Amino acid sequence: MKTQDQYRLTFTHPGSGTSVVTDEVVVERTDALGPGGNPVYCDPTGILRAEISPAGEVRMLASGAYQSPINPSAEPIP
Repeated sequence: MKTQDQYRLTFTHPGSGTSVVTDEVVVERTDALGPGGNPVYCDPTGILRAEISPAGEVRMLASGAYQSPINPSAEPIP
């Protein structure tokens, strides 16, 4: 299976009242591997880092202290 070069990560969290807020971030593959042995993807700022398996499972990786990232959904970008 070919390793994807880019993914669109979609984060969903509660907004005000009953609304839901959705944020999307595009990440690109780096040369690094995560703790599960899968490629690590990073946003242009280097702050958002995620290990993504070929099955699309996402493990967010903290890039600094005091972070507690939530797991988004991942969509490959052709």
